[in-house]
Amino acid sequence: MKKIQNYINGEYTNATSEAWLDNYNPSTGTVYSKIPKSASEDVALAYKAACDAFPSWSNTTLEERSKIMLRIADLIEANLDELAKAESLDNGKPLSLAKAVDIPRASSNFRFFGNAITQFASEAHESVGLNTMNFTLRQPIGVVGCISPWNLPLYLFTWKVAPAIAAGNCVVAKPSEVTPMTAYLLGNILTEAGLPKGVLNIVHGTGPETGQAIVAHPKIKAISFTGGTATGEHIARAAAPMFKKLSLELGGKNPNLIFADCDYDKMLAVTVKSSFANQGQICLCGSRIYVEERIAEKFKQDFVAKVAALKVGNPLEADTNLGALVSKPHLEKVLNYINIARSEGGNILFGGEQVKVKDHEDGYYLQPTVIEVANNQCRIQQEEVFGPVVTIVTFEDEAEALQMANDVKYGLSATIWTNDLNRTMRLSKQLDAGIVWVNTWLNRDLRTPFGGMKDSGVGREGGFEALRFFTEPKNVCISYAPSI
Repeated sequence: MKKIQNYINGEYTNATSEAWLDNYNPSTGTVYSKIPKSASEDVALAYKAACDAFPSWSNTTLEERSKIMLRIADLIEANLDELAKAESLDNGKPLSLAKAVDIPRASSNFRFFGNAITQFASEAHESVGLNTMNFTLRQPIGVVGCISPWNLPLYLFTWKVAPAIAAGNCVVAKPSEVTPMTAYLLGNILTEAGLPKGVLNIVHGTGPETGQAIVAHPKIKAISFTGGTATGEHIARAAAPMFKKLSLELGGKNPNLIFADCDYDKMLAVTVKSSFANQGQICLCGSRIYVEERIAEKFKQDFVAKVAALKVGNPLEADTNLGALVSKPHLEKVLNYINIARSEGGNILFGGEQVKVKDHEDGYYLQPTVIEVANNQCRIQQEEVFGPVVTIVTFEDEAEALQMANDVKYGLSATIWTNDLNRTMRLSKQLDAGIVWVNTWLNRDLRTPFGGMKDSGVGREGGFEALRFFTEPKNVCISYAPSI
């Protein structure tokens, strides 16, 4: 059985305890590899490697940093098939999705920040008449911690570590213990690309043990975390007394507002995707569908027909639309929410049942599920399910749609379907969301800020926002003589 290892100081190594965790293939429900059960001792080793590497890496020229990062991007592209298959086996997602989205985006993350760092500029302010010049240095923080989730494993792992190392930091990183394989494979790519030892250290293990050790380490100066809101709250409480910089990308319960004047066919096709892509395990999925009464019955009929045609199956088969959920506990959580929705009066329009896939009968498969609800305060409307489950609620007018859309504790993203420019401008400003898509979904430009408000997180990632987070601004004020 394959054993995943930590990648510390440019070398693969077991956990110091020699303890192991089981790693499951979600599509079959079987253990197919082992991962290190790392603890604080392993994080300490990773920190030392990062600390030792920092003086040299932080003084490496931008051109050299950029060249190394672009080589990493090229090598991820060259290993597309191997990485995509590993991602599909480890996560349960369709292989076609991993090949089209996850691995190409991981390469793009390194390529984007490898180029962006060469364009990242500081500011200067001349105080005319006072004979002073102020300029701002943007210096790397030092050793930073990056903790990434299981839903888009390599995609979101690289989304964090790429800007961190581009800015000149060294990193102690922990991928999810549920999906560790592609982060493990990345180590070989880092070595081949010539990334100096200790710049990026990858430590595997559980959140309460390994993740907590990273957060609690007194000399790791910043934490970038993507995951659940409850874990984010815990990290904030632990990090606040140490005054660490925090970037927390947390949960979402995203509204999808559909007005009668929309491009109906485009809306329908994209709404199926925004509801169930990656088995609904994307923080940006539109899990609450609000549809204007005038088209509600037609939408429900057409939407359910398209959902019913989606194939749940073996992730490695080309025609599979939905693969397996990531783990048995997660499957049980999603099923529990469906039962809660039933108990609260929700009307199951489609789905809600487990699926047995031929030759994969023990895999964690679930039908895409559509639930009509009448009460915006029911739990299925208010709490993040993070699975292939969407709700439908009708509304009479724009004001009611806006009120219901904002009436949750989350504020990550929102989608608006309308051809009314005035409505677009009003709602885009009034929606409690860090990202608003109009007549599209998951259309990402890597230069733009990414993140949410309310319980969806703190800070922004992406573009120069990420490079600002991973650097400390220092103002330098120089007074000079006006003449000789």
